[in-house]
Amino acid sequence: MTDELRTYPTGVPCWIQNETSDPSAAAVFYGGLFGWTYSAVDSADPTSYLFARLDGQDAGAIARADDRGWVSFIACDDIDEACARVARLGGRVIDEPDAGTPFGRSATCADPQGAIFRLWQAGSHPGSQIVNTPGAWNFSDLHTPDPSASLDFYGGVFGWRVDDELGAGMIRLPGYGDHLEATVDPDIRERQAFAPEGFADVIAGITSDRDAAWWIRFTVADRDESAARAVELGGVVESSTETDWTREAVVRDPQGARFIVSQLAPPE
Repeated sequence: MTDELRTYPTGVPCWIQNETSDPSAAAVFYGGLFGWTYSAVDSADPTSYLFARLDGQDAGAIARADDRGWVSFIACDDIDEACARVARLGGRVIDEPDAGTPFGRSATCADPQGAIFRLWQAGSHPGSQIVNTPGAWNFSDLHTPDPSASLDFYGGVFGWRVDDELGAGMIRLPGYGDHLEATVDPDIRERQAFAPEGFADVIAGITSDRDAAWWIRFTVADRDESAARAVELGGVVESSTETDWTREAVVRDPQGARFIVSQLAPPE
């Protein structure tokens, strides 16, 4: 890895934010669970927007808002054009692009099945700078009652693809692996030599589900320890599962936001 700033091409999930009516309580919970520290954006209203940091790097944010829970942001170079594509392809622009700050501009959208996401046109802040390590964001997963229709929508807006040889549920953006190799992850091809072609381009997951929503997944060193710690901090563990490569749990925080903790557990 390098010390270069992590940037996100159009179509790549780039940032996560917990929207809650009680940011102070949420900060205590996630600080205790993931070891996050915080930096306030507005000194006059310190809890209105908190950058969550892990090892001194931006991991995500906690924002005072209606209790929407965890929201995934998707990068775009031109937010006005991206909103036009969302509307043209059957989605909804819930909050039009804002005037922006030096950090960037955002807009809130919903896909045709109702899953809410935000668009982000970066200014000085491209997105999460620490990922895929214990305590940090690992993946955004789209749950949808109609995966085919969802892929038609996001494919039209962002160019996403699903290739059968990668396995079910993996969404790729062609060229993203090249971007990583040229910037923050020069060894990605060597490290992923075992994987099928296109694996380096994977940017999100998709799962068939009754309800449409984006789910946020965090890496943890030990699922059971993290689940127990979440309960100690006032959360609820709703379910636990094992996959071929992970041990996971769905957790609900004290304010009601759901997320997934995921421990890498590859086959022996």
